[in-house]
Amino acid sequence: MNSLESLNQQGFLLLNAVPGTSAGWVAFATFCAQYTLPVIPLILLGHWFLGGKTGHRLVLSTLVTILVAMGLGFICSMLWPHPRPFMISLGHTWIYHAADNSFPSDHGTLFFSAGLSLLLSGAKRSGIFILILAGFVAWSRAFLGVHFPLDMVGAALMALLACVVVRPLWDRWGDALTALCESLSIRLFSWLPARLTP
Repeated sequence: MNSLESLNQQGFLLLNAVPGTSAGWVAFATFCAQYTLPVIPLILLGHWFLGGKTGHRLVLSTLVTILVAMGLGFICSMLWPHPRPFMISLGHTWIYHAADNSFPSDHGTLFFSAGLSLLLSGAKRSGIFILILAGFVAWSRAFLGVHFPLDMVGAALMALLACVVVRPLWDRWGDALTALCESLSIRLFSWLPARLTP
């Protein structure tokens, strides 16, 4: 484990921005790290309102996968608490973050699980787009000093495991959950134009 941790820290130092780094790179990384999150709900809303029943199933399976991945990440963080780089005075920190557990990354788990779920459910363009964003998010949070590389590897593993767990369960219970959510959605959004009513 010591050699793995040493490799983790060395990888972090290679990615972490140092004093004198271009302000443009820091600004770009800050945007990736902190302001790309709304892309996921916007894409899911688009699929829900414009994708018909297929879109409804896709969105709900993605949401369930995200919840399972985040739950697995929470369990993992309880079993293996790990400090963030700035908590052990390693590298340079460019954005504020609470001094809490770093492994696995919540941001990374969210992006990787959403992207993988969409991709495996057939929404290839949306899934690939979110996975590309996940790569930028993973890079940026190490670049800015709030995560280690292994935090992002752990996030990707949580996402993959969640997909493996959810898919067989979704095949069995997905239709019933979709029908329930569709009936609720029709009531909630009955004020929308007919072509947008889910």
